[in-house]
Amino acid sequence: MNFEDGLVSIIVPVYNAGEYIEETIRMVEGQTYENWELLLVDDCSEDNSRQIIKDYLAKRRMAEQEKGKNGEEEKKRIRLIEKESNQGAAMARNTGIDAARGRYIAFLDADDIWMSEKLEKEMAFMQEKQAAFVCTSYEFGDESAKGTGRIVHVPSSMTYRQALSRTVIFTTTVLLDTAKTGRELIHMPVVKSEDTALWWKLLRNGFTVYGLDEVLAVYRRPARSLSSNKLEAIKRIWYLYRKQEGLSFLYSAYNFVFWAFRATVRRI
Repeated sequence: MNFEDGLVSIIVPVYNAGEYIEETIRMVEGQTYENWELLLVDDCSEDNSRQIIKDYLAKRRMAEQEKGKNGEEEKKRIRLIEKESNQGAAMARNTGIDAARGRYIAFLDADDIWMSEKLEKEMAFMQEKQAAFVCTSYEFGDESAKGTGRIVHVPSSMTYRQALSRTVIFTTTVLLDTAKTGRELIHMPVVKSEDTALWWKLLRNGFTVYGLDEVLAVYRRPARSLSSNKLEAIKRIWYLYRKQEGLSFLYSAYNFVFWAFRATVRRI
């Protein structure tokens, strides 16, 4: 399969995202970088997510046809992929990767926010660095995605060893060049914290991630139990160290100490 050069395939896993999904589509349509396709992978939502998407796309196609645009091309630009069974976010993203027509892959979660120039600036940054893997800084948002002022800054670059002790790569900020990484390598492992596992897999295979220290995304954080979240995060990171990466107990503990310190500081 020949992948379209310059085309960014934006992959959005959708699960019970009816509250946000129309806003997400409009946000992508408002990007200043216009060479994109949007793949909405519905993972058997139990709410009205699928119907909202279908209704929106039907209205969009009618509006575009009235403007004289090619209806078939518009169908390709935003696609709803309906999974037959619920398999989780990792498999939903992998389904999107397999269906993508673009050379570049960007991930976006349905409840997160991109600044309108996100793709334009990140594509320019990727070309400047001649990179295969880039990410940006981001800001924590509240339930309404309003910025809280807490910003996670990304370093200018990170190797595998550096990334083990800091989880600053946010999925919604990542852009990948599959002409350099290939397609198979960027499939997400089916484990908890699958995104972190993928970043480490890429870095372990010799790639460096380059960070654009500019806030181009907002991480929406609905109210939930902070204590249970922390415990779950600890379990997940330890599993990744010991089982996914196969690190020794001592090296895992070494990285864990620095990870815990940085995670705590990031949330203060």
